[in-house]
Amino acid sequence: MINATLLKAALIAGWFALMAGLERVRPAAPRPSPHRLARIVHNGAFWAQGALINPLLTMPISLWAASAALWERPEALTGIGGLILDLILLDLWIYIWHRLNHVTPILWRFHETHHLDEFLDATSAVRFHPGELILSAGARTAIILLAAVPISSVLVFETLVLASTIFHHSNLRLPGGLERALRVFIVTPSHHWVHHHARRADTDSNYATILTVWDRLFGTLSATARTPDMPIGVQGASERRFAALMARPFRRAI
Repeated sequence: MINATLLKAALIAGWFALMAGLERVRPAAPRPSPHRLARIVHNGAFWAQGALINPLLTMPISLWAASAALWERPEALTGIGGLILDLILLDLWIYIWHRLNHVTPILWRFHETHHLDEFLDATSAVRFHPGELILSAGARTAIILLAAVPISSVLVFETLVLASTIFHHSNLRLPGGLERALRVFIVTPSHHWVHHHARRADTDSNYATILTVWDRLFGTLSATARTPDMPIGVQGASERRFAALMARPFRRAI
């Protein structure tokens, strides 16, 4: 288990370094200079909190849920076939959970922190309020219990989700033809950039994390095309102070 976790960390660190480097070589949008250092420091602080929450809470809960599954899987649902089914199921779950974070007021209070980033790059992929991470860990427990998802599938899925999230938050400009071809199957930077458009109609669309099929299947695919000057953030809201971002979900709850 420890070796798998270390391997996952090494793979993600390498992928993050690659995306962070490529987005500087082939940027899709000009990087804003005001508040540039501050937002990177803030995103790094959110990452540090998440890095603590994962081993202290998220993984222990997932391990418990996998060991306390409500039924035992038949042989047909093990091996590579079972893994593929698990990944599809978990990707559908994260689509539903992401959508719930937008339409449920109390969940949006925490998820809004992610959308208040006013520029997208690889660091945006780790900008999540610790409250959202804790709520997400609790919600995922239910699907692991109900579907008897083994911890090996959870680890593979987490690695794919992190890799996908870093990729589609990056400011990487892909060749047009490649972007369009990839978007048929997986979430690309242009697909997710629209989700961060500071217009609520677009913010409430393009919820997919790995496979774009869910947005097509459930009618949440935006017809808006990404442009380099598209404003990023939350319509009618702005917050750049780290302490205020941490306190914002609780202030709005009062």
